[in-house]
Amino acid sequence: MAVADPWIRWDWVRRHGHDIEAAARQHVELTAVAVGIGLLISFPLALGARRWRFLEAPILGVAGVLYTIPSLALFALLVPWTGLTRVTAEVGLVSYTLLILVRNIVTGLDGVPEEVRESAQGMGFSRRRQLVRVELQLAVPAIIAGVRVATVTTVGLVTVTALIGEGGLGSLILEGLIRDFRTPLVVGLVGSVVLAVAADVVLLALERLLTPWARVGRA
Repeated sequence: MAVADPWIRWDWVRRHGHDIEAAARQHVELTAVAVGIGLLISFPLALGARRWRFLEAPILGVAGVLYTIPSLALFALLVPWTGLTRVTAEVGLVSYTLLILVRNIVTGLDGVPEEVRESAQGMGFSRRRQLVRVELQLAVPAIIAGVRVATVTTVGLVTVTALIGEGGLGSLILEGLIRDFRTPLVVGLVGSVVLAVAADVVLLALERLLTPWARVGRA
């Protein structure tokens, strides 16, 4: 009687421990760089959309169009310009973070109570100081919520970049599919899920650290 192949061959995992670690490290790097650059781009866009309301619809519209482009199609469009490189992967990944981040930053700033702004103005705060010391701090929960969604989404999308040679744990998934070998496929899938959950937990802890007043309110 034939014995079915096991889902995980632990001897393969032990032999390829260094490769798995390197893939996980690349996965984290690709995700962190994409979300970081996405934040750097999204903040000025969100501030511009909030200050000049006529810009909000076009900015969110363009970000929405980028978000709806299938990942494979987007990478295929980029390859002729940037090649099979990390730049191609990061440009695609960053574009998918913009809609989530811009929308959440705008929502967070809009959620600051008007009386709080008036109090800050009454205390002589300049517009910039009011934004940095008051509005952004109160908008932290909404901003972190956007970062959490963008990060978890990016962790999943990074696996697709294996098709251009930059996939992190996605390279293991691709190897498993090509070789019809379950072990690297399962390792890549499980590793991606673990990274997504770990990133979400870390960002949730960061939110609680940055918003001590929220803990006091809940207590």
